[in-house]
Amino acid sequence: MTLNDIFAALGVVINGIPQAILALAVGFEAFPTSLGFLVGVIACLLLQSPIPISMQAETIALAGSLGKDKRERLSIIFWAGIIMSFLGMTGLLSLIVKIAGEEIINAMMAGVGLILAKIAIEGIRTTPQISGLSTLVALITYFLSKRNLVYTIVISVLVSSIYANVKKMKIGENLGKEERKFRIRKPAMSTSILRGALALSCLTIGANIAFGNITANLGSTVNNVDYLTVYSGLADTISSLFGGAPVESIISATGASDNPVNSGVLMMVILGLIMFLGFLPKLGKYVPGESIHGFLFVLGALVTVPTNASLAFATGGADMALLSAITMTVTSATDPFFGLMAGIILKFLLL
Repeated sequence: MTLNDIFAALGVVINGIPQAILALAVGFEAFPTSLGFLVGVIACLLLQSPIPISMQAETIALAGSLGKDKRERLSIIFWAGIIMSFLGMTGLLSLIVKIAGEEIINAMMAGVGLILAKIAIEGIRTTPQISGLSTLVALITYFLSKRNLVYTIVISVLVSSIYANVKKMKIGENLGKEERKFRIRKPAMSTSILRGALALSCLTIGANIAFGNITANLGSTVNNVDYLTVYSGLADTISSLFGGAPVESIISATGASDNPVNSGVLMMVILGLIMFLGFLPKLGKYVPGESIHGFLFVLGALVTVPTNASLAFATGGADMALLSAITMTVTSATDPFFGLMAGIILKFLLL
């Protein structure tokens, strides 16, 4: 373990805390989320995987918008985890990606970027002071820091949180006191929960490929997407079964460290301990969940949409452009599952 490994891990921890606070605001609990990180630690050590899992804004925000209440959101995460674990274990994930094609997967992810931007804009409309300030600071920081996402999230969250505390705004009132014990939350099933689980699974397919490859490419490592899909799916299933948040693949700076596996494991251990020891809910009393909206807007509108849309429209003729456009539009208007299905069905009709 080198100093570079430690600094990389701490940087990802700092990046994960505001997104973990967003998870609390949505209704997930910190204490059982530590189980998800434990799954990640064990899996990365056993498989020597350089791709860690952590708090992912896209999954948290989408789950929050798909579920009507806490039980629905937990159930959506649980069943999505089951689906992803099955796809990873059987190798069906590779088949789905092959059938859809990279263009449709990227177009779906671009649609997810529009969903994130829409969530941020809705936040600005409902809580203009905190969300608006967070977005303004995030935009300024993003461009001044030469598109550094870590600086963007830390500074925008810090500035908007200081403002909220100075103005003595009500923060964290919806964060109930957590039970410091593991209690099983029986997952429910309904058509809306199934639809949510399928939508979240489609998002995870794209994220595991995109984020996993980016993290691996930061160093000289390889992303085994089936391994990643299995242990991130198991982490989601176990965490949500006890009331915790999803723990998913991320773009992790630990991939560029001297020892990516060790650095990624250290990051997950630190965040897991923060969850387990009860530090996060205390922090949530001073950091409003709305402070993440600036980062969501930048991540969605300035990073996810242009990056994935350019890849989706980069190859092919008019038919492929039409497929990508339809997939992106349907995803942003509904959810990733319907977007992916629309793209695949239209692909078979046109090509």
